[in-house]
Amino acid sequence: MNQRQIRSLLTSTHFLFSSRDEQTKWFQKLNNNPSAFVEEVKLEAEKLVNETEPMLRYSLFATFFENGSRLQYERVYFSKRRRLNTFAIMTLLEPENQMYRKALHNTIWSICDEYTWCLPAHLGEWEKAKEVQFSLSHEGVFHSIDLFAAETAFALSEIYYLTEHLIDPIVGRRIKEEVFRRVFWPFQQQSFHWETATHNWSSVCAGSIGAAAMYLIQDNEELASMLERVLRALEYYLKGFYDDGACLEGYGYWQYGFGYFVYFADLLKQKTTGKLDLFQSEKVHQIAMFEQKSFLADNRIVNFSDSMPTSTVFLGLSHYLHRVYPDVQIPEEKIGASYPDDHCSRWAPAIRNLVWVSDEKGNPWKKGTYYLPEAQWFISRVSHEKQTYAFATKGGHNAEPHNHNDVGHFILFGDDEVFLQDLGSGEYTKEYFGKKRYEFVCNSSEGHSVPVINGQSQKDGAYFVATEFKVETEEKTEMEQVIIDLTRAYDVKNLQHLKRMFTWKKQGLPSLHLKDSYTFTEMPTSIIERFITPMVMIEENKEGLILQGKGKKKLKIYYQKEKLQFSQKNMTFSNHHGEVQEFIALDFSVKLLDKKCTAEFTFQFVEKG
Repeated sequence: MNQRQIRSLLTSTHFLFSSRDEQTKWFQKLNNNPSAFVEEVKLEAEKLVNETEPMLRYSLFATFFENGSRLQYERVYFSKRRRLNTFAIMTLLEPENQMYRKALHNTIWSICDEYTWCLPAHLGEWEKAKEVQFSLSHEGVFHSIDLFAAETAFALSEIYYLTEHLIDPIVGRRIKEEVFRRVFWPFQQQSFHWETATHNWSSVCAGSIGAAAMYLIQDNEELASMLERVLRALEYYLKGFYDDGACLEGYGYWQYGFGYFVYFADLLKQKTTGKLDLFQSEKVHQIAMFEQKSFLADNRIVNFSDSMPTSTVFLGLSHYLHRVYPDVQIPEEKIGASYPDDHCSRWAPAIRNLVWVSDEKGNPWKKGTYYLPEAQWFISRVSHEKQTYAFATKGGHNAEPHNHNDVGHFILFGDDEVFLQDLGSGEYTKEYFGKKRYEFVCNSSEGHSVPVINGQSQKDGAYFVATEFKVETEEKTEMEQVIIDLTRAYDVKNLQHLKRMFTWKKQGLPSLHLKDSYTFTEMPTSIIERFITPMVMIEENKEGLILQGKGKKKLKIYYQKEKLQFSQKNMTFSNHHGEVQEFIALDFSVKLLDKKCTAEFTFQFVEKG
């Protein structure tokens, strides 16, 4: 859609609420009958209002460039956004409370004083920026726009819209000046790499800019010009999904990237009184369905790629999508995000966790099997005696967004315990996204449940791929079979063929049978079947291994002792929050190597005792 067509559809000036009066009454009612989420906001406000406004000092800014560490700067940066969100919500809930209004003024002013709204880790053109000649004019001034600069513009613009009648006009003017200077003018004068990105950056950056523009830009010709570019960037974002709706970056990035797509699409739909409706796309519908396919049970995630092993859900987002698409499931309230959960303290989901949540109750994730053929993901949830068991595996290739070398990897969950795990995302540092990415064990195939052949792990790159991913089901016996060809995932010259076959039996207490079949042109030097498990108790007996966690069930691993030699390796990695996390690699070495050989395992859930 071109600029002229967009211009002709821009009509409405009301967002989130139909009028200021409706907004005031809604927050008044919420304040008088606070939800658990509101109570959490109030507790946070009582704590924060007595704390000193944090400062983003140069020493924090320079840390990333000196040693590649991100956490020190980002903790302070996000704590300031937490204050912004908290005091803005409290000002809406208690408009007569001058203490919170004053705190909101100070936090907005402090954010407007920041040298940059970008994170240092995202200033990839920093050297270029230092070389740009200084100018007092806004023309030619270098400004980078990353995820968080765009988000800050969105947050401040929406807060200004909601609180314009409450805050000091000079503070409102400061918001507009800084959003224009740091985001709108650079966006109008420069092109950015994320405008053609097929991942979360295009959605978050473009969606945030488009949302902020609808709030602050009064000239419809100028607004239409910006929205044309925003919509083009969002087309690239959608290209990053297959028609099956899978988010290859993992659930957390679905929640993030698709969340900002939805926040923008909703505002655009309101701005055009429903004439520009991005939700009419069947592809968008399938992407919206991804959340309910992404969980093992409760808050446990199918955490392929850079994804956390557990996650809360944004209930506002889920409720909104359910209203748009009735087949989108509303999750249970108990796994909804609490106010402090978002360590990045994002305004857009926080306010919508208030405004968008309806009285309709959610339910536990339904049992079922989900096969995402283009992404090559398979997830199966089954219930036995009110307990959930789940198996998930993937094919794909080793150049996916936020890629891990994990073709053929799998997860096994039972009775509230992950027995065979995905480590998920590590600590984000400069090297984590650089040339040494696959030296981090959580990204390397050595940190996944896949073989190590001739001492070699899987290679990174789009060439290293599953060339077959086939799913077969037998409804009568409740059995599902997944066949994956892993040959091309490895750069092993004498490996001619490697087929991995899973058989998932769902009757009674579930079991998983795994068979790897190898063919070589010359004798292999070594084959190690590796499985990744948390720090659980491991018992070895004549039949195999027994893994015992904290729950009521155990996992027995039956294997051919005459063919395979077991050993275990205790390992660690630095997780996403910078904490050292332990895990165990269960290694089964093939004793009798041949040009043709197999390795078979049965993973059986059993009662403790």
